[in-house]
Amino acid sequence: MDTESTHSGYSYHSSRSGRSNRHGDRSRERHKASSSKDSSRSERSVVINPPDTPSQDSPVHNGEPLPGEPTPAAEQGDEAQDDNWGETTTAVTGTSELSVSQEEVVGLGKGIQDRTQSFRRYLPLAVGSCVGLLVLATPLVFLLLPAVMWPDRLQVCGAACEGLFLSISFKLLILLVAVWALFLRPSRACLPRVCVYRAFLITLTLLLTMSYWLFYGVRILDAQDEDYHGIVQFAVSLVDSQLFVHYLAVVLLELRQLQPCYSVCVIRSTDGETRHYNIGQLSIQRAALSILEYYYRDFPLHNPALLSASKHRAAKHLAGLKVYNVDAPGNAAGAQPSNGNQSRAMVTAAGKRKDSAHNELYYEEADYERRVRKRRARLVVAVEEAFTHVRRMKKEDERATPSDIMDVREAALAIFPSMARALQKYLRTTRRQHCHSMESIQKHLAFCLVNNMSPKAFLEAYLVPGPTLQYGPERWMADQWTLVSEASVTSGIKQGTEFLLKCLDFSLAITVKTIPYIRLTEEYIDPKSHKFLLLLQSETSV
Repeated sequence: MDTESTHSGYSYHSSRSGRSNRHGDRSRERHKASSSKDSSRSERSVVINPPDTPSQDSPVHNGEPLPGEPTPAAEQGDEAQDDNWGETTTAVTGTSELSVSQEEVVGLGKGIQDRTQSFRRYLPLAVGSCVGLLVLATPLVFLLLPAVMWPDRLQVCGAACEGLFLSISFKLLILLVAVWALFLRPSRACLPRVCVYRAFLITLTLLLTMSYWLFYGVRILDAQDEDYHGIVQFAVSLVDSQLFVHYLAVVLLELRQLQPCYSVCVIRSTDGETRHYNIGQLSIQRAALSILEYYYRDFPLHNPALLSASKHRAAKHLAGLKVYNVDAPGNAAGAQPSNGNQSRAMVTAAGKRKDSAHNELYYEEADYERRVRKRRARLVVAVEEAFTHVRRMKKEDERATPSDIMDVREAALAIFPSMARALQKYLRTTRRQHCHSMESIQKHLAFCLVNNMSPKAFLEAYLVPGPTLQYGPERWMADQWTLVSEASVTSGIKQGTEFLLKCLDFSLAITVKTIPYIRLTEEYIDPKSHKFLLLLQSETSV
């Protein structure tokens, strides 16, 4: 725009010497703007300064006039306020040294989210460790406190008491291993809610321990009981109670879900891939975790490239349908009937083309299958020739000197170019080129050469789409899942329960059905009923 200029806070010190010249130019351009007001009406920009703020003759920065610029009071007597201030206003912007870019804001939010996820991941392990230490240390403290506080008045511990020492030692060792095996395992996932049974067991353990501590403080510490044998028996009873609580934990957390009670149907939203699984009595969030473990093991890798063909076909058919507005303004009255006939003819042609869509789909799929078989045949031949060359070179290496023998990695790099082109074309045809990198292919080739595998074993990873876990985590495209459920995620699943597992590009729809009650009946067959008599005739037709 001819009548506007914008100054940046960074350009002040670098362009201070030329500011007086620009100020004179702005004064001259202000009179030119009043004469060309009507012609430049369409070039107006957004006004930044309000009417009661200084005009373009006195630009401000943070409420103060810039150095070297005249003040409004000095220029008020020279000339009046310009009426066209909206067209000649100068906006001076400044950038703070403490400004934060959008990338830094995103990185800050991601860092906070990562720290929160790490805290939620290791919080159950920390709580379990603290409770386990409390459980294991409490019986030992029960035995040590009387020996430290009033050792002179304690009764002598006999053979039965010493036998209890041996019993409590082995029980504590068993309890330590059991707690480590059940509660101190690394978590497999970060669930949205706390597990109800784990919270119940931790609460029960703390309640049991605190009850024993209260009884110990009132009846033993305050009274300073002298019967050390009774104190040892009290500690042994605490260890026995803790072992029973651990047995209850095994039943609730491990054994209860082993018996299959429900059949779940898992459907992927994009391609309709479906699997069925049998699970036990679980909460919705625990069932979702089990289904995700099954998904990474059984479902083929999600490939968005395979969905582009159907979208392209639908867009092509929609593009072929043209509709004309024969009643639009500007059309001659005599030309409207002909335009209407032409539009109806176009709609009819588009309808016929839509009716032949199944033929196009048939020939398209047939052509795709033909190209896939052709690329596959070329790939199989190229790989077999490469492996044959490796076997021949292996026999020659047996007669060569040790210094001339080639390493397996070098052999894989040497034969890879002979099959790289055929493999690349096959992966592009099947739209799976993004699933395999060159480095992963070379590693797999070296693995097959080390273990003396056949060419078919090498090609199996590329000819047949494998499960999701076969590929690297960078190919999964789903590191965080969202559980969508109308019912509470801590409630148990039942007949008709439906929930959704969403990730970035697709979702898994889960439907739960109860396994029907099966009734078997027995039918007894008398062994004598299978006996029969064979009568042979003396005369035959021969």
